[in-house]
Amino acid sequence: MWLTAGGFVNKSIRIGCASAFWGDTNTAAAQLVERGALDYLVFDYLAEITMSILAAKRLRDPNEGYATDFVEHVMAPLLPQLVERRIKVVANAGGVNPLACKAALEAAAAKAGIALRVAVVLGDDLNARRKDFADCVEIGSGKPLPATTISMNAYLGAIPIARALAAGADVVITGRCVDSAVVLGPLMHEFGWRADDYDRLAAGSLAGHIIECGAQCTGGNFTDWELVRAGYADMGFPIVEVEPDGGFVVTKPDGTGGLVSVHTVLEQMLYEIGDPRAYLLPDVACDFTQVRLEPAGDNRVRVSGAKGQAPTDTYKVSATMPAGMRCAALFMIGGIDAAKKGRASATAIVDKVRRQLLAQKLGDFSGVDIHCIGAEESYGPHARPGAAATREVVVKIAVQHPHPKALKLFSREIAQAATGMAPGFTGYFGAGRPEPHMVPKLFSTLVPKARVPIEVAIGTERFAVEVPTSGGFVAPPPPAAAAPAAPSGDCVELPLLRLALARSGDKGDDANIGVIARRPEFLPLIEAALTAEAVRDWFAHVLAGGRDGRVERWTLPGTQALNFLLHQALGGGGAASLRTDPQGKAFAQMLLEFPVPVPRALAQAL
Repeated sequence: MWLTAGGFVNKSIRIGCASAFWGDTNTAAAQLVERGALDYLVFDYLAEITMSILAAKRLRDPNEGYATDFVEHVMAPLLPQLVERRIKVVANAGGVNPLACKAALEAAAAKAGIALRVAVVLGDDLNARRKDFADCVEIGSGKPLPATTISMNAYLGAIPIARALAAGADVVITGRCVDSAVVLGPLMHEFGWRADDYDRLAAGSLAGHIIECGAQCTGGNFTDWELVRAGYADMGFPIVEVEPDGGFVVTKPDGTGGLVSVHTVLEQMLYEIGDPRAYLLPDVACDFTQVRLEPAGDNRVRVSGAKGQAPTDTYKVSATMPAGMRCAALFMIGGIDAAKKGRASATAIVDKVRRQLLAQKLGDFSGVDIHCIGAEESYGPHARPGAAATREVVVKIAVQHPHPKALKLFSREIAQAATGMAPGFTGYFGAGRPEPHMVPKLFSTLVPKARVPIEVAIGTERFAVEVPTSGGFVAPPPPAAAAPAAPSGDCVELPLLRLALARSGDKGDDANIGVIARRPEFLPLIEAALTAEAVRDWFAHVLAGGRDGRVERWTLPGTQALNFLLHQALGGGGAASLRTDPQGKAFAQMLLEFPVPVPRALAQAL
């Protein structure tokens, strides 16, 4: 590397991301190592539900609780190449047991005869200290922290990762940190960015945010999917080339599938960001409204314009708590009126079990969701006429109850429908009767940074890491409600898809939908039609408050985009939801059918 007089590099740094979640393809790391010419390889493994799964594993075995794939199937086979190519690694693979992950990786390196300095970031796991945070309340509801939690982790930032790298680490393993920190940490280390270099920290965080979901910025989950489908079997994983001033280019290894374009990158930029003026991270509060994206060559997009200000003085903390048990069954039913037959059978199963529960004084189900997949029931009032007349559906019945005994009763009553209910029942999915599972419910709160000490362990040593705790964030004003006037004169309605792209995802029980105008002249038409109220009405069938539900809208002038946040739209969200789409992944696809008035002359020219 080229060093300045201060010891920091003054060339671009290439960082590739090989994992978007625990369960992503293990082939991505080899692709990036062998074909990416990387300086750093990073991994994002953790989500709220993942933390509760890992916590349960650690309870059963004190040596568990981390992403075992990282050690066994990714790092162990690649260690010789990583050392030969001098690629450093940062991963949040530590889960709830980063020291065990460190020990397992060191053992794998020793077995291969490779000297490896592995560091871990400690301090995010607050579960053993939850009594110290009894005064904390849930964001939004104000409810107190529950007495029993399965996991409780603070989202740490990038500074501890940078300190670990400065201490000579070849690999840095963290527990819970914000996803983008695995990229920002190396950049702070390499470029010497200070904790108050807010614009650069925002740029580095945006680089991390864009690649943290792996192939989602290289054509995965892309609105115009047919442009990419030929490369699905060999999707390229993302690389950012970041410069000392924070500017960066998004790309992928040559010869791989997928696509890096302004639109693939922009869809990911909007993914799950909430207010684009205040994307809050531990190290910086980011403003993405004036970000610019432009082509920079084949499968190369340049990104600039992120702005930052001081962060808050708190960490976001995600805790999971047990919230009863759930059980789900799937079966196919075919023939005329398949959806009607499926719903009648599913309702009868639930009613039959409900009578048994009440007779045994176990109490009613605490939640029931019946969904005939294939009949467009998730579209609510926007389902196509005749969709319910489909001749085959998969019926999902999900039920929730405090006691596993109640769910065992439910499990035993599924199969009898094949002979005792509607005709066409077939394709019972799963081996044997469905098993009950604990429901981990998310509890999000804020804790003062000053109450969360952080350490780095490297080799046999530990040292404390100081981070700024004073905050200083100034919240932006409420988003403007005004929208351009609807077009006048001779208009026709076109589906939003003709004018825009969209990407959706979740934030707990809230859904986020980003909408991107395909051409700048389309944006006023989209803004006029897609008001917050119009989106609220379109999704009233999923909002907790129906047409009284809450939807917020923001504009991103730099990218001709809008972002929407649908509050309480996911039935509790994540593993706590009984819905078939508990993360709102299909919401953007539903919104793309929204009718937008367009002047007839423009419509005819499309």
